Amino acid sequence: MRHSIYAKFILSYILFGLMCILFMNMWSTKRVKEQITYDAAATLYNTGTLILNNYIPADLTALDEENTSALDEAAMLNNNIVWIIDTKGTILYNSDKKNSLSQVSNFDITSFGNSYYITGDFFGHFSEKKVSVVVPVVSDFETQGYILLHKDMVAINQSSKHQVHVIYMTFIAIFGFSLIILLIFNFVVFMPLNKISAAAREYAKGNFKYDGLKKFTDEDEIGRLGVSLNYMASRLDDMEEDEKKFISNISHDFRSPLTSMKGYIEAMKDGTIPYEAQGKYLDIVLFETERLTKLTQNLLSLNSWDNKTMRLNLSTFNLYDFIKPILATFEGKCEKKNINIDLTLGSKDYYVNADQSKIQQVVYNLLDNAVKFSHNDSTIYVKIIDKNDKIFISVKDEGIGIPKESLNKIWDRFYKTDLSRGKDKTGTGLGLSIVKEMVQAHGENINVISTEGVGTKFVFTLKRVKK
Repeated sequence: MRHSIYAKFILSYILFGLMCILFMNMWSTKRVKEQITYDAAATLYNTGTLILNNYIPADLTALDEENTSALDEAAMLNNNIVWIIDTKGTILYNSDKKNSLSQVSNFDITSFGNSYYITGDFFGHFSEKKVSVVVPVVSDFETQGYILLHKDMVAINQSSKHQVHVIYMTFIAIFGFSLIILLIFNFVVFMPLNKISAAAREYAKGNFKYDGLKKFTDEDEIGRLGVSLNYMASRLDDMEEDEKKFISNISHDFRSPLTSMKGYIEAMKDGTIPYEAQGKYLDIVLFETERLTKLTQNLLSLNSWDNKTMRLNLSTFNLYDFIKPILATFEGKCEKKNINIDLTLGSKDYYVNADQSKIQQVVYNLLDNAVKFSHNDSTIYVKIIDKNDKIFISVKDEGIGIPKESLNKIWDRFYKTDLSRGKDKTGTGLGLSIVKEMVQAHGENINVISTEGVGTKFVFTLKRVKK
């Protein structure tokens, strides 16, 4: 059986209230009664001390009518029963005229222990419980007897009940006011979590366009959770669209050369293309075959990177000696478009520790894109500089640029901007994906800055080493 957080919270809240009531009943009630009894006993002891100092002669046997009359007034004023007994328990004075008790049987001063009061029926002499306080009468360092003051526990019990009642009422009021916490929890936590839960179920069904979390803001943790979940759904929706584009692109990139190859081969087979012209079309078939081979190799390469099975063959090499041969391979392409490559190095002594063949492929792909999308009679800027322990390698062109909405997608496999499709007839759309994978495999980053119609700049880093 499933239980919601709200139900668990309510249950915890009720259990907390019950435990508080149980605690008050078992501890607070007892503690309040003990404290009130202690306070009453202290008051009785003070009264007994006043009686001792003002009305009791040094010799208890000298108690006279004047003393007893004063004692009667003191007892009546404080509404207490006052006894004066000798050490043997004989009652020398009793303020309770209704009780003619003359001897306290079984009296034992040690029953008081370290305290000056006890509660109960005082050795069976009272039918109701009382708090009894003893004040020793000492003369010449010898105990002559005791002043005993008795007070009904009824008043003490009523006072303790009143105090406990106040405590209970205070707790009930606090507990009632704490219901506000439940309301706050309901509106601030439970209802938003319900919306997030409903949204998660919709996303699990594949409904990434569900808009139940649009009103969430990042003002608190739950709001940020809702915003993050909403962003995740939008990204998943984009991924679903990208997946469709991926399948469409790969189908197109495989189908086009296969269709072309099939058409030329059938034309040669049925004689539509004469024998003497077949060489030209065989070259086209060979070109398409090589393009398919390149496409397949790139896919396998990316798959290897994904599975972390491809290892880096690290070595230390000089970037100046490394970059020159790569630039030389583009002389032919650059001459056709009258493009100039401007190389700037902060130093000819830059050394890095990396996989030389992989970094060569990174630089080659970036230069190939730069040449491909540059205008005629323009310049490509290759710049290598250092900062702290990093080497920054940048390739900047003055070409058509990349639309702003496409900048975050250029690293996706098979992604080609609409502008690039017009100029890139042979590209597979995997070059930049491979570039990013290779750079990140070295633990480094690659970034792009581009303005449509102005140009594009790619920058990646490598860790510099000293040699």
